[in-house]
Order: sequence, then structure tokens, then C-alpha cells
Amino acid sequence: MTRREFAKGMTGIAGGLIAGKGARAGERSSRKNHPRFDEAAETAGGLTDVEGFKVGHFTDERRPTGCTVVLCEKGVVAGVDVRGGAPGTRETDLLNPVNTVQRIYGLALSGGSAFGLDTASGVMRYLDEKGIGFPVGQSIHIPIVPAAILFDLELGDPKIRPTAEAGYRACQNASSGKVAEGNIGAGAGATVGKLFGPKFAMKSGLGTASVRAGDTGVIVAALVAVNAAGDVRDTRTGAILAGARAEDGTGFRDTMKQIRNGYSILKSAAGKNTTIGVVATNASLTKAEATKVAQMAHDGYARAINPVHTPYDGDTVFALSTGTLKADEQAGSIGALAAEVMAEAILRAALQATGILGLPSYRDLHK
Repeated sequence: MTRREFAKGMTGIAGGLIAGKGARAGERSSRKNHPRFDEAAETAGGLTDVEGFKVGHFTDERRPTGCTVVLCEKGVVAGVDVRGGAPGTRETDLLNPVNTVQRIYGLALSGGSAFGLDTASGVMRYLDEKGIGFPVGQSIHIPIVPAAILFDLELGDPKIRPTAEAGYRACQNASSGKVAEGNIGAGAGATVGKLFGPKFAMKSGLGTASVRAGDTGVIVAALVAVNAAGDVRDTRTGAILAGARAEDGTGFRDTMKQIRNGYSILKSAAGKNTTIGVVATNASLTKAEATKVAQMAHDGYARAINPVHTPYDGDTVFALSTGTLKADEQAGSIGALAAEVMAEAILRAALQATGILGLPSYRDLHK
């Protein structure tokens, strides 16, 4: 798709499919009266509810792509788990519990496929200017910044992708305030429901949520950019919120139903997806425990996306621990909460997105 074609499509977004079709008559409902949307409006919280984290976005206005950075300038314990078959990552080996470095200082999630890994260099530059990083000797500090990417190069001009400068600017935009969601940062070019081709996909985006465990003081939060091959489903009802649409553009195919009926996944879907996310907590975790929490957080992916962890997704979850809460927390309980809050963040990524270029969103189908 050329830049001119993309711009033309953006101009006409108010008409056509998004304004006129929506879901089938029997499936159409008012967004105002849809409980899942209403409940998600202000109550979900976000990653910055865990003290010590800042989140910043850079969104490229020339086409839908961008990056999201998580800054943890005092350093945090981190783990990672990669389950998709087509990952794009940086510095994940370093997070193996047997390896030396114990803390990271930033994290980059980006669109742009493998090109987007360069955003981590911009985060490193930003932290280096502040003298933040892993101490080596008396005067050298190396910022440790893992990263993961998703594929969004088919929307607009593929030569436009996040760069090191984009990562640096996202750091400049970072704050500990409320995290913006939807078509922003790493979620700007995110879509879902692509196993039948991009023509039938829907727009997704970036979502975040948090949970407080009673009066224990424990907070667990998640942030995720959802660019899945599969469908996003409501974890309460099983209903599809965003996914592969029917042949006429209305209603949903139900990807898993089609696979059960013998549909063969097209090889052309390879490597063009990926959901990337992070869970964070104020609980004290070791690297091994953080790795287990990252593994458990993938259950949130499985609850909200179906199918998931395919050979065509690079699904990755990072887990971060500030350790500021000095209590006897159980890593298993933190992981269970991480799965819950990750599923909620995935739903918000679908609920908060807005349609673009013939790709309707949940909001468009429930006007």
C-alpha cells in the first residue's frame, strides 16, 4: 500500500464500512449500553499504578506505527517468556535467571517489525544521558533495555517505521500519569483477526490495566499491544469483541470454528502479527520468580485471544518487579493476578481502539 493510498483511505474513513455496516442486525448494539465497554471506561487502572514506572509513547502521524517505552530508572528485576513462533526481541537472553545482570532500566515495545528494535537504542541514549544503567567500574553505567516488536508494515508506507529517535522521543514523553490507550505507541498499527487475510481484519491497539490485591498492598499491572492473528474474546462471555470478519464484512467468522471445520491457515500469515506486553508489580521477586510470573501472564493471552501463540505470532511477555513492597508475597499468587490483569489489558486494547482505513474497531461495530 502506498502512502497516497493510505492517505486517501484515511480521508474516507467516516464512510463506507465503518459508518454503514457494523455487525449483523442481530449482533449490533449500542456502545452506550454495552456493559463491557462501560465498565472498562475508567476503572481498569494502568501500568503506572505501580510506583516507580513511567510510560511514554511515540506515534508516527505519517502512518499508523509507533513505540511505547516503560522507564524504570531506579532499576527493576525482570523476567521474560516468549511463546510465539515468530518473535522479534532484544536482550532477552540477559534476563535468563542464570545470567549475571539482575536489573533493567527501561523496556521498549515497538511496531515496525525487526526495524523497530532500534527504538531500544534511543531509550539507551536517553538513560545514558542521565547516567542511569548497570554499573561497570567506577564511572561507567550501561542502560539495560530489552525490547520486543510487532509487525505492522502492511499499513501505509513500510519504509516508515520506528527508529532510535522515536524511542528517545517516547522517553521524553514518558510520565507516571494515566497511560493513553488505543491507537497509540506500539498499538498504533495493531490489528487482529488476520488468518483470512488483512481484508477481513479489525483494528486493535494498546491497552493497560491494574489490580490491587485487597489490603495487602500488592499491585499488579499490565500493558499490551495486541496485534494477534486470532480473535479477541470477552473473557466473561466468550463473545468475540474484535476479530476476523465475515466475507461481506459484517459479523464474525469465528476463527476457531473455521479451523475446526477444516480451514487451513494460509502460509502467507507467517510473521505478520504478534502480541507484546509487560506485567509489573511492587512485590519483591527474584529473576527466577519474575520469569515464572511472565510465563503465567501468558495465560491472560490464552484467555482473551484465540488462537494464540501460533507460528505466525511472536507473542512475548516481560515481567518487572520494583520490590518496594516488603512483604512475604507468593510468586504464584502474583502470577495468577498477572494473568487476570493481562487478559483485561488485552480487552481494553480492543475496546479503546478506533477504526482506520477500512479496518473497523469494536467501537465502530457498536455505535
